[in-house]
Amino acid sequence: MSLCELLDRVLHKGVALRGEIVLSVADVDLVYLGLKLVLCSTDTAERAGLLHGRAAEARR
Repeated sequence: MSLCELLDRVLHKGVALRGEIVLSVADVDLVYLGLKLVLCSTDTAERAGLLHGRAAEARR
């Protein structure tokens, strides 16, 4: 599978990633970092109901 085919599948189907990182010293949490990422095409996002506000208006 080529990189172009892989990217085409990811954009068509969509991918959601979620992660958390906590930096602590001596059992004291200092920094919390949360990440939520959705990667998909605008057509896929529209079908899934992910477009809001200006993005949805621009597609019409």
